[in-house]
Amino acid sequence: MSDRPPRRAATFEDLEGVPPHRVGEIVDGELYVSPRPAPRHARATVRLVQTLSPFDRPPGSEGLGGWVLLFEPELHLGRDALVPDVAGWRRERLPEIPEEAAMTLAPDWVCEVLSPSTEALDRARKMTAYAREGVKHLWLVDPRPRMLEVYRLAEGRWLRLGAYEGNATVRAEPFEAIELKLDLLWEH
Repeated sequence: MSDRPPRRAATFEDLEGVPPHRVGEIVDGELYVSPRPAPRHARATVRLVQTLSPFDRPPGSEGLGGWVLLFEPELHLGRDALVPDVAGWRRERLPEIPEEAAMTLAPDWVCEVLSPSTEALDRARKMTAYAREGVKHLWLVDPRPRMLEVYRLAEGRWLRLGAYEGNATVRAEPFEAIELKLDLLWEH
């Protein structure tokens, strides 16, 4: 038996104490504070959003449409507060963007751009939380080895559909309608 008192579970209010130059998340009741993304990480994220922009068009406009994409949304899912690098909702599930800062509707797709300080959290606990909440698609982008991993949720578990490296050109779920040239993500 331990003499230490049980650890208090982190709450959404604990996020208010996180400095603005850091990213705060709550996963399984534990507060994680990470540094802001490094330039290589941020560049890959921006390039990915630019590439996927044809999917994020208003109804009736040119382009593929059908999605709402958000950069670093704060997701309040159950007791967790997660901040993926990019998240997307099918427009029929999110016809209007809420006014509140925190989203409570689980996205249909998330992308985590991995960095040394967040990779273990992203690959383990956050992937588990996304599966629990029914997120259908997950991408992991790692600028260091220049790799994209694509997952689909199947019967509550992540099915790895593929891993693509370097300068490959891929069609990846759920955005397989376009070719994604990975070299654009790594370009300076």
